[in-house]
Amino acid sequence: MDFSFGPQDEAFRAEARSWLAEHRVPPQGADPHSWERELGRGGWIGIGWDRTYGTYGNRAATLLQQVVWAEEYARAGAPARMGHIGENLLAPTLIEFGDPHQRDRFLPPIARGEELWCQGYSEPGAGSDLAGIRTAAVRDGDTYRITGQKIWTSLAREADWCFVLARTEEGSRRHHGLSFLLVPMEQPGLIDIRPIRQMSGEADFNEVFFDGATADTAHCVGGEGNGWRVAMGLLALERGVSTLAQQIGFAAELDEVIRLAPAHDPLIRERLITQWAELKAMRWNALRTLGSTDDPGAPSVAKLLWGGWHQRLGELAMLVRGPAASVGPQDWTPEQPYVLDPLQRLFLFTRADTVYGGSDEIQREIIAQRVLGLPREPHP
Repeated sequence: MDFSFGPQDEAFRAEARSWLAEHRVPPQGADPHSWERELGRGGWIGIGWDRTYGTYGNRAATLLQQVVWAEEYARAGAPARMGHIGENLLAPTLIEFGDPHQRDRFLPPIARGEELWCQGYSEPGAGSDLAGIRTAAVRDGDTYRITGQKIWTSLAREADWCFVLARTEEGSRRHHGLSFLLVPMEQPGLIDIRPIRQMSGEADFNEVFFDGATADTAHCVGGEGNGWRVAMGLLALERGVSTLAQQIGFAAELDEVIRLAPAHDPLIRERLITQWAELKAMRWNALRTLGSTDDPGAPSVAKLLWGGWHQRLGELAMLVRGPAASVGPQDWTPEQPYVLDPLQRLFLFTRADTVYGGSDEIQREIIAQRVLGLPREPHP
């Protein structure tokens, strides 16, 4: 299989690289919307969207050109995208499952970088087992009244909107009676966002409490009761292009570990070679499955591969650092948050790689049932 990029792809790469070099990243603490709006003005948001329903100021791009942009963005060290949930998860879901009103209302402001989104899936009792959610939405005229709690919600404090999986049929169980609702986050007294403080003093995640929060019935994607189908369609989008871009960051982390590794230790050298070879294999697998719609196990295989690989890299980073891996910054005081260095953060964060986004156990269950045709596990 030919994994090379053609002349048009390389021309697109040169354009992307030039644009990223010319535009300055906003300073730390700047308005989180500012960089998204800059990307929107450049036409770099939503370049992979299906253009059947029209364009929204973004560029047309093939799948390989989407890969090129994602790789160049990561290679340039550009900031983590505040709008990636809206652009890469919600927008393709609206293109596939939404109605014309929903697409016309929500796609243009995402493409302009004007509205940010977060995801309301996981709950304290329903993480990997998403069908166990209990957040309820009761219809009240032209609105739904939403009551419940979501957890591990990234970007909830910055987001303008949240797509929420809620139970709209009283008494329903498992994947029945769920709906996919688009909920405005600016509802004082009805939505409470509480940061989840980590041991380092940082708060990357949030709990979100809905106490009668409202959502327009016109903003129920896919129709009432079809939320499970829409939610699974959205989760299947986490493959291909985003995985390839992610691997650029992985390669940079691996290079840093290699730089610090003792050259005289053959065992560490062997593990580094293994990590390098596995990263190459992950790239080829992602390219092989790019754009595939007939392989239900592809996203799960990709998640199993990169989750375990990244976790092993974090462990290896601590091994090559030796005793210094457990030492904090010399100028730290109890009055300030405990600041981790990049490799310490890599190690601690990767402990969750095999859990978030669907645990390894859930991914293996999906492969067993949908690819191998094995019987389903019994649920209470």
